[in-house]
Amino acid sequence: MTELILVESKAGVCHLRLNRPEKRNAITFAMYAALEEALRSADADEGVRALVLSGEGPGFCAGNDLQDFIHGGDFSASHPVLGFLRQLVRLGKPLVAAVHGQAVGIGVTMILHCDLVVAADNTRFSMPFVSLGLVPEAASSLLLPQRLGPQRAAELLLLGRPFDAAYAQSVGIVNRVVAEGRALGEALEMAATLAAQPPQALRATRRLLRGELAAQLERIDAEANIFGAQLKSAEFMSAVQAFLARGKSR
Repeated sequence: MTELILVESKAGVCHLRLNRPEKRNAITFAMYAALEEALRSADADEGVRALVLSGEGPGFCAGNDLQDFIHGGDFSASHPVLGFLRQLVRLGKPLVAAVHGQAVGIGVTMILHCDLVVAADNTRFSMPFVSLGLVPEAASSLLLPQRLGPQRAAELLLLGRPFDAAYAQSVGIVNRVVAEGRALGEALEMAATLAAQPPQALRATRRLLRGELAAQLERIDAEANIFGAQLKSAEFMSAVQAFLARGKSR
């Protein structure tokens, strides 16, 4: 388990924290592997009844670490990103997210798989996949149209414009918006309430709410095939070089 993912279990709640604040919690391949392992272990632990996902530092998650994608190997079916996403879909226990500051790319799409999401009122969301020469992941091309409708989903995914916590709540991406600094506390309280519920009834109700998951797993693989091809494209390299140059100039 990498120190960039912190795991703490207490009173039936497993708290997973992205711990790379100096990089705004951009997720590396090693972090994806650690997240998959942590989810799998928590799911198998009878003492864990609910999970919380949060990020250390000024923001929740700035998306993928682009350097890993530039210099990493082929985006195959066994890639750690896909292992994490599949485990996220298959997770049998309720997951609560605490989001604050910046949530970009995977920092948005992975919370679509959370049962409850609490966002601080300073959160800014964005999914700039297309502007980076990529396509959405985490089955977001399926889940967003289902939740928001095709027009709103197209606006968020095709234009990639940022949106705030109030809008995220209005379209059903987050459950609750709280004052800055209160999101994690609220999420932990929700998780404690979940952990106190009768576990069999809780998990059965969650399964009913989530419905058939095969379509999500299929969409993850379909997105990954195109995502992997785009990683080798000239437009991705051009877009990412421009992005990294803007970052150096700040």
